[in-house]
Amino acid sequence: MGGYTYILECADGTYYVGSTADLERRLQEHADGEGSAYTACRLPLTLVWCDQFSRIDEAFRLEKRLQGWSHAKRKAFIEGGMDAVKGWSARERKLRTSGH
Repeated sequence: MGGYTYILECADGTYYVGSTADLERRLQEHADGEGSAYTACRLPLTLVWCDQFSRIDEAFRLEKRLQGWSHAKRKAFIEGGMDAVKGWSARERKLRTSGH
């Protein structure tokens, strides 16, 4: 069974990352305030990124990866894909240790 990983921008500017086998149904659940406790109190929501996978476990794996990212890294990913965040963690570590 295939699946989707998606990112919603909430009304407060935060991002919500999820995965599902049925994107349309899941987006409607979020819009109805039934998708998750996090999004229910942050309506309205905007779908800002999604990708389709041939297997649901691939979508779930990417969801978990994206959930561990900072807001800034998620934003860069939304705007530029994986290329935009290559080396991101190494760059962040270098900036922190150099005092900039």
